[in-house]
Amino acid sequence: MADWADNLLAQRERLVALVAGYGSCAVAYSGGVDSAVVAKAAREALGDRAIAVTGVSASLADGELEQAESLARLIGIRHERLTTDEVQNPAYAANAPDRCFHCKMVLYTKLGALAKRLDLAVIANGTNADDLGDYRPGLAAAAEHGVCSPLAECRFTKADVRALAASWGLPVAGKPASPCLSSRIAYGQAVTPERLRMIDRAEQVVRSLGIEVCRVRCLEGDVARIEVPLESIPLVNEHEALLTPALTALGFASVIVDPRGFRSGRLNEGLSVYQIRPPADRRDRAPCRSTPA
Repeated sequence: MADWADNLLAQRERLVALVAGYGSCAVAYSGGVDSAVVAKAAREALGDRAIAVTGVSASLADGELEQAESLARLIGIRHERLTTDEVQNPAYAANAPDRCFHCKMVLYTKLGALAKRLDLAVIANGTNADDLGDYRPGLAAAAEHGVCSPLAECRFTKADVRALAASWGLPVAGKPASPCLSSRIAYGQAVTPERLRMIDRAEQVVRSLGIEVCRVRCLEGDVARIEVPLESIPLVNEHEALLTPALTALGFASVIVDPRGFRSGRLNEGLSVYQIRPPADRRDRAPCRSTPA
């Protein structure tokens, strides 16, 4: 146990020292555990020379912005909202497998302009070491803009991030991952504000059963596929008479329950190797830089 605590302390010191070297920064901050830890490290290292910035759009689930603002107050870091409106970008709305790239390009372009206006040297995000082995087109956008990923650079895994968040007393230490609502829409199905609202409200209905982790995927033909942990499937089936009319009233054509249970990234499983690792992907080529693009 002592070794574990010593290792965590050493990791924390490396992280804070790395962020201190930025001089000043804007943290791309969703309020999830990864970006919250970076925001906390930035506050510890840079004080008032660090801010946390949340992109606000139709793809943000209800309540997430308020939670992010509350957490920023707890951390003590200045918090800014940044309207992104990525749904208005045709390349994003088309919902090809590189959708996240177009989203992050909008975010980092606007965040870079804000950082420049506030004379902040660096943009930092919450990418951790585990993310580097996953399909995340947004990493290419981060590379395009020279965004720093201090957690990944310090080799923090997701488990490490949660441990550090707990040691800092951050209430999101055990918070389940909550990717944007657009990630629930099957590739090729257009991303629209209407579909995003349907998904958000549908997940609220499922969570009202006491199920914390859930996804409502929007498949071809606006079929809703409910994904919950295996142990929660009986509860969902038990309330089918409630869920099916509730979700169809929101606009879904029909409702199914995935018998395989919840798994993050399920919609990526059908992608080809080319789609996952396109030749133009430059994630590993561009280091973060101190002057935002």
